[in-house]
Amino acid sequence: MVIAYVLVNTLPGKELEVNSALSAIDGVVEVYTLFGEYDIIAKLEKKDYSEIEETVIRKIRTIHGILETKTLTGIKF
Repeated sequence: MVIAYVLVNTLPGKELEVNSALSAIDGVVEVYTLFGEYDIIAKLEKKDYSEIEETVIRKIRTIHGILETKTLTGIKF
């Protein structure tokens, strides 16, 4: 299993809309609104890195209201 944390910056006022859209994506297991440099953090759990790539590029980055993302990956031992 591969874990990724996606840090998200949104357009002003779009935090709740983006939070809801992220929560509806398969493999997104946690979503939190942040205060600071990033607006939202989402935790993904997928089978492998190609599934992380697919989810981030084709599903997360296409959500209306997202300005930028930063993805941090890891693995469970």
